[in-house]
Amino acid sequence: MTLPCLPLRLRLAILAAFCCGAAYAQDKGKADAPAFVGLPTTGQLDAGRVVSERHGTAPQEKAQEKSEPREKSGPPEKAAGADKAQARKEPASSGARPAAKGAAIPAGGITGLVIESTARDDQSNVPFTFGQVFAPGDLPRGAALSGKLADGSLLPLQLDVKASHPDGSVRHAVISAVLPRLGAGKDLGLALVKGAKKGDSAGAPKSGAAPDTVVAIVVDGERFTASSAALLKSQKAQLWLQGPVVTELQVAAPLVDAKGAEHPHLAARFALRWYGAAKQARVDVVVENNWAYEPDPHNITYDVTITAGGKRVVDKQNLTHLHHARWRTLAWTGEAPDLHLRHDTDYLIDSRALPNYDRSVVMHYRALAALASSWNGPKTEPMGVGLAAPAMPGPGGRPDIGLLPGWGAAYLLSMDARAKRVTLGTADLAGSWPTHYRDKRTGLPVSLMDYPYMTLLGRSGDTRNPKTGKQEAFPPCRKDMCKSPNKPDISHQPNLAYLPYLVTGDHYYLEELQFWAMYNVFSSNPGYRKAVQGLLAPEQVRGQAWGLRSLGEAAYITPDGHPLKRHFDTILDSNLAWYNATYSSNPAANKLGVIVNGYSVGYKDKTALAPWQDDFFTSVVGHLAELGFKEAEPLLKWKARFSIGRMVGDDACWMAGANYTYTVRTTSSAPFFASIGEAYAATVGPEVAGLPCASSQMAAALKQKPGDMGGYAGEPAGFPSNMQPALAYAADAGGEAGRKAWAVFAARSVKPDYGASPQFAIVPRRGAGSRSE
Repeated sequence: MTLPCLPLRLRLAILAAFCCGAAYAQDKGKADAPAFVGLPTTGQLDAGRVVSERHGTAPQEKAQEKSEPREKSGPPEKAAGADKAQARKEPASSGARPAAKGAAIPAGGITGLVIESTARDDQSNVPFTFGQVFAPGDLPRGAALSGKLADGSLLPLQLDVKASHPDGSVRHAVISAVLPRLGAGKDLGLALVKGAKKGDSAGAPKSGAAPDTVVAIVVDGERFTASSAALLKSQKAQLWLQGPVVTELQVAAPLVDAKGAEHPHLAARFALRWYGAAKQARVDVVVENNWAYEPDPHNITYDVTITAGGKRVVDKQNLTHLHHARWRTLAWTGEAPDLHLRHDTDYLIDSRALPNYDRSVVMHYRALAALASSWNGPKTEPMGVGLAAPAMPGPGGRPDIGLLPGWGAAYLLSMDARAKRVTLGTADLAGSWPTHYRDKRTGLPVSLMDYPYMTLLGRSGDTRNPKTGKQEAFPPCRKDMCKSPNKPDISHQPNLAYLPYLVTGDHYYLEELQFWAMYNVFSSNPGYRKAVQGLLAPEQVRGQAWGLRSLGEAAYITPDGHPLKRHFDTILDSNLAWYNATYSSNPAANKLGVIVNGYSVGYKDKTALAPWQDDFFTSVVGHLAELGFKEAEPLLKWKARFSIGRMVGDDACWMAGANYTYTVRTTSSAPFFASIGEAYAATVGPEVAGLPCASSQMAAALKQKPGDMGGYAGEPAGFPSNMQPALAYAADAGGEAGRKAWAVFAARSVKPDYGASPQFAIVPRRGAGSRSE
């Protein structure tokens, strides 16, 4: 978000993302189109208990949570006219979201989902697999899980636990089942019901049932292949899923020529998922050009065919595979299951795995329809980037910036199949950027813990590891052999893979998250980042924010037994320790609560900073604190003072709280102001500073409407919108001052309509109107 002509670029960004042709907005007095389907909900999670177990809620807070319980019966229905329109305007969550149409999730479960048939005909023996996060303590270690249908019958579920909470309970699992029958156009609610301790029913992996899948590539007239059946015979497969319902085996190897010689750069990875009862297989194929230390990296143009069980599923000519990138395709034996799974959004959010997006936001039907119509053309093909901006460093407000991108937040708040398609599709295409460095020795994304001096910046001498005496620089590209239209940038990096992995459990999305998180910490100069510590401090403040976001999410959700789990934990600990030592635990730190490293104070002759970048950082720290990283909590409390101060601080006025810049010192060498009042006066000037806050005189002096914060306050990606997530976290962490700051923010009269792009529509967990009380 930067620089001139912002209103136009904000609108163009939304148009580009949703391909609407016009800025779609639902008529305020009309109900949603008939195709709208509300969110499934079970309302079984005690959000207050999550806070208590994870953060040690104070007794008085527990008492308040008990006296004001969260609704257990789902959101109330409201009139489709004025009440719903008002709900869309309010930034505070009012519970005005319409109740889910169609099947409800049966009561009595931890959470659940709705299985929606998208077929014209009845289906039998329908296999499905999904990812599910659980709140601490909801599913104890070793407990069984079954699916309860509306008639009370139980559907056997296979539970593959991936990540655990510190108390040993399940944090994230992959859940699979085969549904005996699914009627055409019907919805089934499925509750996830906890049972007694499960037995060992895994059984032996069924590897021979999946079809042989063959990748054949012709490069400069020479043919290279990889066969899943051959690899299953020649190497030990990795198990991703194993049990009575489904087995998924993973194998990978470089492509080879007719003589068995390996291609130096191209490799194939297969994930073979077999559902025994359904007698169906899903084949997941990834083609990679991403070895970290292979000499002479370059783009490679080839013809490719992929066959599964003799059936051709991919046939492309003259595909230019970019360096350190990869692409993915999925295929099924027989007919693919024709269904859409809708998770319980309330539970996903209240588990704290995701930010507290405002569940009163109603996604505009036309915006969801536009998502579907936009999903076509080269941007959806290998080496395309879906709805993301291919050149990330480009300026301007965009739907892909935020804790989640706009399309991901739209999917979360609607559980709409169209939004899910573009969310998962864009995550598939996250492999198209040159950020994928795989260690040929381990087969994993390259790790800073193994190569502490690797980098994309700096001189060769900067990469010498003093312990080994070896240079850890990546091999250079030949001139013009690594040109790519897809340009990554930490400071403008979308969150592409975290939500897709949460809801699908697909290994591909896990690795995408890991690739990007590790890229963010190794791309800078080793000296600046302090080598193995992987400090993000040298980046722009927004780069520190988005890099910390991906790093924290990778540490949170990477499976317990994964070799990189400890690596991400260690690097995240190093970063949080640095920020606490520099700021929250440092008596000499500035009193404003602003991040001042990483070129932050670069405006107005180095006297001012960009508060919206600082807000990005605050929101990420709040997200990490909710994920359960204790060291983020003191940093959040320290950071909250800047968001709160700009709204209700002494001698400051909220009307300038979302300015493009905020002055924090008198000269480039002067100390930082000791109070927000001084910073405010220097920002707006003495004449404006002397006017009554929010008065008509002040509005006129600022050339704003009364009740308008400025900074394109009516836009979903304007500066006040950028501020909203930070202020929401500050409202929860900042006590009475935080609640007052949020109340002022919520009461302003000029607000965005988040119904087309809700990536900043985050509200406090507690407080008036919050559904998470």
